[in-house]
Amino acid sequence: MDHYWNIIVQSYTGYAGYLWHEITHPSWHNYVYWLLGLLAMFFAAEWARPWRERQKRLRRDFFLDLFYVFFNAFLFSLIIHNAASNVVVDAVNEGIWALFGVDLQRVNPLAQAPLWCVLLLGFVVRDFVQWWIHRLLHASPFLWQFHKVHHSVQEMGFAAYMRYHWMENIVYRSLEYMPLALLGIGLYDFFIIHIFTLAVGYYNHSNLSIPSRYTGAALGLLLGLGAATALDLPGAAGIVLAMLGGGLSGWFVLSRGMKLVFNHPQMHIWHHALNLPEGRQLGVHFGLTLAIWDHLFKTAYVPHDGRDIPLGFPGVETFPQSFLEQARYGLGWRKHPPAKGAPTSPPSPARRPVVPGADRAR
Repeated sequence: MDHYWNIIVQSYTGYAGYLWHEITHPSWHNYVYWLLGLLAMFFAAEWARPWRERQKRLRRDFFLDLFYVFFNAFLFSLIIHNAASNVVVDAVNEGIWALFGVDLQRVNPLAQAPLWCVLLLGFVVRDFVQWWIHRLLHASPFLWQFHKVHHSVQEMGFAAYMRYHWMENIVYRSLEYMPLALLGIGLYDFFIIHIFTLAVGYYNHSNLSIPSRYTGAALGLLLGLGAATALDLPGAAGIVLAMLGGGLSGWFVLSRGMKLVFNHPQMHIWHHALNLPEGRQLGVHFGLTLAIWDHLFKTAYVPHDGRDIPLGFPGVETFPQSFLEQARYGLGWRKHPPAKGAPTSPPSPARRPVVPGADRAR
């Protein structure tokens, strides 16, 4: 127990020091200012060119979601999840050592791999694990009670991505960090993966509709920057040329498959739909960044762009509205009475199906 207590103490003090250093030392590798930059970029984009023009710029619950951004990105890490994740990874590694005599953190299969390989593998593994965790949140009646917080969004916007129950931090982070830590994915590698997936997550929930050629060009720029870093191109001119080549390739080539490979607002809106298609009672579109898992496992569903479909779940109108009420929701989930208007015997732990074709009539 002393061993794990020391891990917890070191995690708290280490993360607190890291967070303070981030705030006081702006740099290109600074998580705090990347987060603020992404928030400003998506806020400006939604304000200038909203997809749902009739939705208010400062939509319903915007400031609640903005608080969730900072709580789930910073505060909760300082309170519990950073230490919990470290304890879980250490316990798993010790269990594997006890059973098989192998220390996976020392025998690192990626120790000699190039950076692009580490980042690509880490990104794909993390997204695949997240897809299954997300599906579990819908399939388990117990976990669905916590996940309701995220689905209580009734007007979609970029900050809604971070509206989720603190319990999801424990479930997601502990399970997703295990394979990454055991593969030897370091903090710097995870930072790059996290910033990219954070940007895609904001985009998926945003009130935006961006043509594929622009998103393809943006991905191409990032790939060009990654190639310049991996090849160690000399000087700023080499980096600019690599990014320019990547951007042009993305505009003309990558754009053709962007909506098949990556999640996007017109796809993810159906995950939040109040009315689910017949036979899909557990939901659709569980992918967080990549769309390929939904196509592979037959959970993709985009009958039309879904711009004005109603969002939520049966009884969402009576769901707690404040952060504190939502933070304790689900802890005594069997005590929660059925919401007014909700069916007493729902066909699934998630939401009811629709009458076939009803979504097309809207």
